[in-house]
Amino acid sequence: MISAHPTNDQVRGPPSGLSAVGISKRFGGVKALTEVDLSIRPGEVHGLVGENGAGKSTLIRILSGGLKPDEGSVQLDGISRSYSSPADSRKDGVVTIFQELAIVPELTVAENIVLGAEPSFDRFGLTLSRHRANLIAESVLRRLRGDAIDPRRRAGTLSVAERQLVEIGRAIALDAQFFIMDEPTASLSPRESNALLDVVRKLRSEGKAILFVSHHLDEVLEISDRVTVLRGGRAVTTLPAKAATSEQLIELMIGRPMETLYPPRLPCSGPPVLRVRNLSRPPSFEDISFDLHRGEILGFAGLVGAGRTEIMRAIFGLEPPHRGTIELDGKTVAFRSPRQAVRAGLAFVSEDRKGDGLVAQLSGRENLVLTAAAEGGSGTVVRRASIRVLSEKIRQQLHIRGSLDLPVAGLSGGNQQKVVIGKWLLGHPRIMIFDEPTRGIDVGAKAEVYRTIQKASQDGASILLVSSELSELIHVAHRILVISGGRITAEMSSDDFDEKEILKAAFAAHLSSAATEAELRA
Repeated sequence: MISAHPTNDQVRGPPSGLSAVGISKRFGGVKALTEVDLSIRPGEVHGLVGENGAGKSTLIRILSGGLKPDEGSVQLDGISRSYSSPADSRKDGVVTIFQELAIVPELTVAENIVLGAEPSFDRFGLTLSRHRANLIAESVLRRLRGDAIDPRRRAGTLSVAERQLVEIGRAIALDAQFFIMDEPTASLSPRESNALLDVVRKLRSEGKAILFVSHHLDEVLEISDRVTVLRGGRAVTTLPAKAATSEQLIELMIGRPMETLYPPRLPCSGPPVLRVRNLSRPPSFEDISFDLHRGEILGFAGLVGAGRTEIMRAIFGLEPPHRGTIELDGKTVAFRSPRQAVRAGLAFVSEDRKGDGLVAQLSGRENLVLTAAAEGGSGTVVRRASIRVLSEKIRQQLHIRGSLDLPVAGLSGGNQQKVVIGKWLLGHPRIMIFDEPTRGIDVGAKAEVYRTIQKASQDGASILLVSSELSELIHVAHRILVISGGRITAEMSSDDFDEKEILKAAFAAHLSSAATEAELRA
């Protein structure tokens, strides 16, 4: 292992538990991993961090049997193992819970939990015992969390947090000893994330080993015993979590000093360009009113499900409001489709970049010019030379890494997000809506997205920024509106930003004042 300081692994030799020893892996001419060492010990949480493209996903797939290394080995208690599939690794108690959850929505909670180890009525194992499955599921879920999910409930009706709990429950039912968790809190609210971290602590207290892979560095440091940093396919260092800070991890991940993640906020004093009055689409949101000024970054805070995304979709013409008005430069507009909004100078960077922002089969270059081609009319042909010139300009502006000539699905999450943003910037929009623009991307890509948002603001664009990361809103926005239960519960300017007050306003529709205080203290 390449390390700034010797780790216990280096001093004492191969540890007990699950280990990657000298792992290297190539894809064509690209070396994804180079001589990586990493161990997951019983009774510990081992954090794994790195930029997109650093090799985290490749390492996870090798540890879980989805890929074979070119060099090195996976070892269990110092003995080399050769996994040909995830089913092989599960026999050794290694279970991976991926960011894209593998829940079968048509089955019940219990049926999902016992999937792969179904209890039967008879000695031949031919008939599923739903009663026994329900008992197993209830026992497993209560072991993880006191208020167990009804095992007879259809899995398709569960929230993301509940689905994650079912996946962990399935791993326990399979007698897993090693849990690999890939971005487990990426789609969770702060409250749900805290609940999941409590589950991880419980697993650790039972002697389980957990590899915790996340872009949320504060969570990694909070939950982990040790942290390994990958950069460019190499393990830079492994260090005790208590001895590390977020700033240190960032510098190790990107390989250079980083004074601050956020660019300095510049003042904004432009005239109003967008006026929203009493915008309503029950039950999602009601009576939403605000002004957006030229060059302003207006943040929207709130819990997941508060109605923020629905408000943005209504403004952009995706789900027109039932009542209320929208004025653009003093003129009332009523967008009945995104095409109308785009022609009026609006852009929408959706929270679902894969579903709404990209065409996975097309190249990065083709994705970048999609909006320009569509707005030119059905008969517009964008010449190949023009595609290259336009896409190269955006590549340099946003520092997009990776080949733009290959399908965009092959780019890292951060670079995919830059392509989504870039395709809108090509149209020079006057108003840009960013809905969770940094979800699921690494810290280096986040910093570039923040700079891009500020540059668009400086160039005169007005920004609506939805984010579940309070630190993001507090450092980037000029003002923040807090949405709770589909209504505005607070408005603050940058001089008055207060994290506790924002949280209190975000819980306003759900908790009494006393309960809110208890929630914040917890």
